[in-house]
Amino acid sequence: MDLRKLKTLIDLVSESNVSELEITEAEGKVRIVKSPPVGAAAPVTYTMAPAPAQPAPVVAVPAVEVAAASAAVAPEGSPAPAGHTVKSPMVGTFYRASSPGAKAFVEIGDTIKEGETICIVEAMKILNEIEADKSGTVTRILVENGQAVEYGQPLFVIE
Repeated sequence: MDLRKLKTLIDLVSESNVSELEITEAEGKVRIVKSPPVGAAAPVTYTMAPAPAQPAPVVAVPAVEVAAASAAVAPEGSPAPAGHTVKSPMVGTFYRASSPGAKAFVEIGDTIKEGETICIVEAMKILNEIEADKSGTVTRILVENGQAVEYGQPLFVIE
């Protein structure tokens, strides 16, 4: 964060009724806390910390929905799919192709290599190519095109 922006934020906090402001950007995290007035002048404290390497996705989902989603993926009593499961590395929207009219990256029965793009997960308007983490044959596609996916949700089964 550049110094002009930081000074503007400090001035805004000093002149307003806001007692605390925290902003996280790619370069780091800035937290400005205004102490309660003790005397004539109100001191302001500043802290700056580097941003975490990979922020963990935060998703608020009611427990009922989580239980329903878990039951839909692997109903009780049914064994987990045989083979290697490729899971979603993030929360977003699952797409099988690079554009609406394009051919899907993989189909059931396709032989794929480790590192090959198998789908896209869109998160915050960014298209993230998801690569196969194992070579083999695609035996199942567990998610519909355009469906919302959660972190760790199974997408494909590779044998």
